Amino acid sequence: LTQGMEVESDGREQGKKIVRKPYVVNEMEYEASLPEKKSNTLSRDLIDYVRYMIQNHGENYKEMARDEKNYYQDTPKQIKRKINVYKNFYPEEYKDFIASLKQEKMDLQ
Repeated sequence: LTQGMEVESDGREQGKKIVRKPYVVNEMEYEASLPEKKSNTLSRDLIDYVRYMIQNHGENYKEMARDEKNYYQDTPKQIKRKINVYKNFYPEEYKDFIASLKQEKMDLQ
């Protein structure tokens, strides 16, 4: 019986842990020490999606939901929410974008 117990405690003599892959621990400690990044940017995909929808459908969310580029099969409400997120993240870019669309319409007439 005592022999069996000795074998079990053999790897951890007096509380020492054997680290087999120190580089894994080092990498994890490094990542943990990094300051947390707040992602205050939207993915390029989302931005392009929102701009495409506004450009082609204005504020008609039902039309947007039926658009073939609605890959995510978003409902009109979900699309509206995405557009609002974009507006809140990039208010200046959004204003410029809307202004450029109005300008385009005037140029076409």
